[in-house]
Amino acid sequence: MTTADAGVQTLSVVTEMGSFEIVLDTAAPETCNYFAIAASNGVFDDGSIFRIVSREQTEDSNVSPIDVVQVGTQLGLGETRHAIPHEHTGVTGIHHEKWVVSAARYRPGELYYSFFICMKDQPELDKGGSRQADGEGFAAFGRVSSGFDVVASIFDCAESHDELVNPIRVNRIAAKSSKGVNTCTKHG
Repeated sequence: MTTADAGVQTLSVVTEMGSFEIVLDTAAPETCNYFAIAASNGVFDDGSIFRIVSREQTEDSNVSPIDVVQVGTQLGLGETRHAIPHEHTGVTGIHHEKWVVSAARYRPGELYYSFFICMKDQPELDKGGSRQADGEGFAAFGRVSSGFDVVASIFDCAESHDELVNPIRVNRIAAKSSKGVNTCTKHG
């Protein structure tokens, strides 16, 4: 079943610090489907915000600095990997702007149950950007639509290293639907 079949259009994220919603985007149907099905199956229940990357943490490194909040399961970076088509910005037109939500990955199209929220405009995450050596960028698939203050407060919990010593609990991520409405909103 696809997210379009289920009428899923948002992910509702409930954390110990408050809630926020993500509107999914039809320009990235495979990526939307991957995360909506995972949420519907309870994959993220009792998960965490296990990584907050800030520019200050990467000032002395060769890595392109970014500002993101990363959400996932309790396994974090150790989660099982899955292969889906890589819907990069050249395919979808969804650029990594402030509040955009994107799939965390290893290689292009090799995902795990984790996504991140851009806290600033970050073209280095787009196809052709400098964050990944392969230049393929990341697959953006939605945008935070409410709870901006909660996400900003979470970002303020950044520690000296990107992987949090004290992860922030994610109680639940639920896929929400609206009858008669397609899966995601169209980008643009």
